[in-house]
Amino acid sequence: MLNQTLFDVSKEIVVVTGASGQLGAEYTKTFLECGATVVGIDLKQSEVCIQFSEQFPSNFLFCEADVTRKITLENALQHIQSKWGVPTVLVNNAAIDSPPSAPLEENGPFEDYPEASWDKVMNVNLKGAHLCCQVFGGAMAEHAGGSIINVASIYGVVSPDQSLYEYRRERGEVFSKPVAYAVSKSGLLNLSRYLAVYWAKKNVRVNTLTIAGVFNQQDEHFLEAYCGRIPVGRMANSSEYNGAVLFLASKASQYMIGSNLVIDGGWTAI
Repeated sequence: MLNQTLFDVSKEIVVVTGASGQLGAEYTKTFLECGATVVGIDLKQSEVCIQFSEQFPSNFLFCEADVTRKITLENALQHIQSKWGVPTVLVNNAAIDSPPSAPLEENGPFEDYPEASWDKVMNVNLKGAHLCCQVFGGAMAEHAGGSIINVASIYGVVSPDQSLYEYRRERGEVFSKPVAYAVSKSGLLNLSRYLAVYWAKKNVRVNTLTIAGVFNQQDEHFLEAYCGRIPVGRMANSSEYNGAVLFLASKASQYMIGSNLVIDGGWTAI
């Protein structure tokens, strides 16, 4: 018989960064529905986070904070500790990318990629995760331990498939998937490995969750190219990574240290 306590997260205090976004809201909802206490962190509170506050008034807290500014994260930690105690799970989910609709200079040739765009993506995706690990992970290491889940991407493991955007070039546009997102997500892999070893004796588990693209009303030409490339034949639904996050947060993965869990519909298997 399966030991149901393996996946029990009802006693966890979970911090989710980027909680107002599509996947952040999914992770937050999942933990709340499983009985966990959840802190959503983002630059501003979305309508879905307001709904969480109303639906789960005793175990959801929204903290306005900027993952690129350590002082705001330290203020959030103090608030959390005064209300519930030290967080036991951190989901480093906050991230930005240059979408296909971004200005031409961001999606142009690598040789001309703007320095400011590089800095912006790296600050949020990599520096932000680093600072959150320092603040929340550091508190875990000082106390009873915990689990840190750094959410990466298939483009942190393999190079972006530039052929997905051939339809744009065929209509006369100069377009390349930018470099910064891929480099930032690749950096998360070794951030996880470094901290996994660094904090192993302090019972703080650090792992990476590598995911593929999520359906969000993308351009039909992009969807056709993407779905034709991925073995499963479709983008992920936003709920399809919830099980992996619960697994990494729970005792079911208690011997996973510095691992990379890939959930990608087969993208990197090719």
